Amino acid sequence: MRLLVLPGDGIGPEIVGEAVRLARWFSADLGFDLEITEGLVGGASIEAHGAPITDAVVEQALAADAVLFGAVGGPRWDHLERPARPEAGILRLRQTLDLFANLRPAVCYGELAGASALKPDLIEDLDILIIREATAGVYFGLPRGIETGPDGARRAYDTQSYTEAEIARICHVAFATARTRSGRVCSVDKANVMETGALWRAVATEIGAQYPDVALSHMFADNCAMQLVSRPKQFDVIVTDNLFGDILSDAAAALSGSLGLLPSASLSAPLANGRRRALYEPIHGSAPDIAGRGMANPIATLLSFGLCLRHSMDRPEAADRLQQAVRTVLAEGIRTPDIAVDGPSVSSAALTDAVLRQLENPSSPVETKARR
Repeated sequence: MRLLVLPGDGIGPEIVGEAVRLARWFSADLGFDLEITEGLVGGASIEAHGAPITDAVVEQALAADAVLFGAVGGPRWDHLERPARPEAGILRLRQTLDLFANLRPAVCYGELAGASALKPDLIEDLDILIIREATAGVYFGLPRGIETGPDGARRAYDTQSYTEAEIARICHVAFATARTRSGRVCSVDKANVMETGALWRAVATEIGAQYPDVALSHMFADNCAMQLVSRPKQFDVIVTDNLFGDILSDAAAALSGSLGLLPSASLSAPLANGRRRALYEPIHGSAPDIAGRGMANPIATLLSFGLCLRHSMDRPEAADRLQQAVRTVLAEGIRTPDIAVDGPSVSSAALTDAVLRQLENPSSPVETKARR
């Protein structure tokens, strides 16, 4: 198994370091060879090479079985032109590796229901999967830019564009995935005011007809945002475009209690050898305000490796073991500061230590020293 590790910026190196410890444990436990290489991306790459990602790192990603990605960005690079900013690195990876299917599970553990801003009965044991199209739409559409008119006034423009094929392939992923869950897909668009939304709805309906065992519903994006915070348990699989998926998945993350809890997987179409290119990352940002303090929540990154076990390593039973270990640790009251509410908290490394102990001996109690 060839794993390319791209820690990135801010808390990225800290949380990815914890996930690498986990990956090495599973490599030994499951008895497979794990070849880990590391590269620079984002601000770290800008500082070293003058670009948010180099051609050499992109080639490494193309050759890897999977990429484990941290987070990129920070105020020190905000002055750069958009193509030269840290975020351009992840966008290039998504496009070059054709990682069009972004899977973002939003799970609320009963043990953390009190950490959410919503009432516990609304979100306890919530399990939503948002499937976001990730290589097209307004983030990649052309033309785009900012221009100054003859009167000196500035005008900005972006292009939202989707082809039928781009919509169809992400919908196929959503419907096929729904078959492994509760068999419900909600397709989210703005068909009432956007031409891309009208095409999205039409194509989703056509693809849905090929999956008669899956129930399809449609919802406008603004209504979906409202429904997520009022009746979130009505959803199973949500499929939507790049922009709406970015926004709605963060809203769904807030239901769980913290952005630090939720992983993601970005997958390509199957290659000739039957495998997919894949990138795994937490959905949160680089959090430069807490970088270097050892307090970042590693769970999203640990569970991102869990998605790697499931989708790239074909070890779903190992992914289930990891998820159960995390749940047990949370049930024991072990928390990083973002989910500790008013109670004691532990460091990133201490939480990972607790997860590893649970994996080694699931029947033993979890013991760790909390810090205030």
